[in-house]
Amino acid sequence: MTIAWTTDLTIALVAVLVLAALGVFIVLRALGTGRRARRSADDRVATAVAELNQRMDAMLDNLSQTLERAEEEGRRTRKLSDLAGTIDFDEVLSRTLDTAAALAGVDAVLVALHALGPKPIVATVGLSQHEAEQRHGVGPPDGHPVRSVGIQYEYSDAEHLAESTAIHAGLAVPLSCDSGEIGYLIVYSRSRAYRFDAEDVFELEALAERAGPAIENAHRFREARQLADLDALTGLHNRRYFHDMLQREVARGHRYSRRLALIVFDLDDFKAINDRIGHLAGDAVLAEAADRVRSVVRSADIACRVGGDEFAVILPESTLDDADQLYRRLLDAVSSRPIGGAGRLQISAGIAELRSDEDATRFFQRGDDALYQAKEAGKGQVAAASTLG
Repeated sequence: MTIAWTTDLTIALVAVLVLAALGVFIVLRALGTGRRARRSADDRVATAVAELNQRMDAMLDNLSQTLERAEEEGRRTRKLSDLAGTIDFDEVLSRTLDTAAALAGVDAVLVALHALGPKPIVATVGLSQHEAEQRHGVGPPDGHPVRSVGIQYEYSDAEHLAESTAIHAGLAVPLSCDSGEIGYLIVYSRSRAYRFDAEDVFELEALAERAGPAIENAHRFREARQLADLDALTGLHNRRYFHDMLQREVARGHRYSRRLALIVFDLDDFKAINDRIGHLAGDAVLAEAADRVRSVVRSADIACRVGGDEFAVILPESTLDDADQLYRRLLDAVSSRPIGGAGRLQISAGIAELRSDEDATRFFQRGDDALYQAKEAGKGQVAAASTLG
């Protein structure tokens, strides 16, 4: 609120000064015109008027530059404030990259986060994949915390040195939060003549000071959301997540005319298994079955536990045949060897492909109805929803 009020006041004061200067300018112009009409008058007055005109022009230029600087500072302040305006992790990274890319002399930006998970998280703008892979580990040479790291690139290859797209300079500042340093924000210039100076360090550090806590908070929120979306027993996505994603994928399929398939399956005779070996052992069987399911689905597929021993997999960009092939892989993975005290298990499944006239609820209902048709046909069976009336 204070920053916005100060910026508005600055712009208002500049506007008043401009209006006052214009008033004086008009009066002096009028006086000058009158005196030029009487060329016999004192030439010193005309000279004074000319000098005043030059000074007024210079004043107007200075005021214009001050107004531009105030507007630019206002834009930069708003961008820094916007970093904390979202809790979406990808959006925070995107805003950080865009804000850094708008700084003077910057042609590319890289954010390297090394303390938010088992693997580094790297986000870039203006860098090729090869350039990002080469540079994401840039940091202090001895691993000790520093305020900033200036980087100059020397090329022995004359052809590479002359290449207009080659990176010639970089500046890295740490991204920190209450828990400590979480990574680096690095900007690059492709200009051979550009050198990052103290003002660049100041601006980049101001950005990193805002970005570090915003990135960590957004990452924590994403982790918490992911945990909330997982089934505690199997580690697969839970029922709520399944229905949310099914609605999203159905909407996407209709909007872009994409294929979408679904498989709904369960473990045959699992109630009898539970009764025989007990619920704790039965839970272990479900967890092991889920691990085997996870081992055969594609990375693009969305595997979920939708209740009890019933599971479902959403298959984007897939057909009924793709769902049938996945069922064969699932059946082989689950039944190929015994699972604990349950022995060898079979699974029954219903498969369906999205129709142009149905919503997510009807799509799931067709797949679920197909599952019950498969179970009526015996163990280890699959039924396609397209065969149902």
